[in-house]
Amino acid sequence: MKLNDKIYVAGHTGLVGSALWKNLLSKGYTNLCGKTIKELDLMDTRAVNAFFEEEKPEYVILAAAKVGGIVANNTYRGQFIYENLMIQNNVIHAAYLNKVKKLLFLGSTCIYPREAPQPMREDCLLTSPLEYTNEPYAIAKIAGVKMCESYNLQYGTNFISVMPTNLYGPNDNFDLEKSHVLPGLLRKIYLGKCLEEGNWEAIRADLRKRPIGGVSGESEGEKGRVEEGEIVILNIFDKYGIRVNSSKFGKFVSVEIWGTGAPFREFLWSEEMADACVYLMENIDFDHIVRENSSSNREIRNTHINIGTGKEITIRDLAFLIKNKVGFSGELVFNTSKPDGTLRKLTDPSKIHSLGWHHKIEIGEGIERLYSWYLNN
Repeated sequence: MKLNDKIYVAGHTGLVGSALWKNLLSKGYTNLCGKTIKELDLMDTRAVNAFFEEEKPEYVILAAAKVGGIVANNTYRGQFIYENLMIQNNVIHAAYLNKVKKLLFLGSTCIYPREAPQPMREDCLLTSPLEYTNEPYAIAKIAGVKMCESYNLQYGTNFISVMPTNLYGPNDNFDLEKSHVLPGLLRKIYLGKCLEEGNWEAIRADLRKRPIGGVSGESEGEKGRVEEGEIVILNIFDKYGIRVNSSKFGKFVSVEIWGTGAPFREFLWSEEMADACVYLMENIDFDHIVRENSSSNREIRNTHINIGTGKEITIRDLAFLIKNKVGFSGELVFNTSKPDGTLRKLTDPSKIHSLGWHHKIEIGEGIERLYSWYLNN
């Protein structure tokens, strides 16, 4: 890519998209293009086609998607498969029609089977059933991978797919119903800390920025009394597992976490994911990947690339690590009646390593960075 080439980042305000935008700017790219959902609905085929015909981007990074954690994936199954398929189909096909030089499609490691061998290599795709709770989202992402691969083989396009592990970082989603595990835990534990300190000013400031279930920092009771407003906030906190408990030893605060805490998860700082993506856009083409994947039977498949750390931590250890970094002294309660999801989802990053990219930020440093960002944004 040349520094003045037009680059369209779909989803440029989200977790990954904003990190990509920042990375591209830092490297001197000057002709970036992004549209908010109000400006361009990527599920609207006509609007997407009109945008591509007018803007004529030379490179496309498809980071736009409907995403969420285990609760959202399992609850909004129809929305997750429909919206992601529509976004992908529209952008990928428009890129082909308008002769885009290269497209990078972002998927997710949830495309791999529930019982995939650990760590997960790219060639374990479609070898056994998916994890039920995120199956619709995973199927949509698999379709995107195969669409890119198939367009390359039939039309000679240069579309590559990457499968990032669990991401976290600036501009993350901290909604307690729809967030992924790490930002959701960080916010709940932070609010638990504020509650045990009686810091209602910090609690209200947090809710003004990010209301929970329609409750904002301005919430008051029927008569407008502050005390009644605090009850409203405590009630919504209780719904999401942030609770003030009483015992013979006095009052203490607990934070509930879904599942047993036993599953392992791998986490990658979003800005490092962005760095990996830009590295691939600058240095790696589909033909290069095919040569790396060449096999005797000449079938071209599994050309997508894992992007991860190759390191994992249990949800329990993650929660206690966040608790330590935030300075919360209350109790973490694991609700074992709730689903755990897949036990392990560790990527094998050998392919991205062989192509010349490695991560640098480890989980402890990443949590400190995210906590600092959360407090200041």
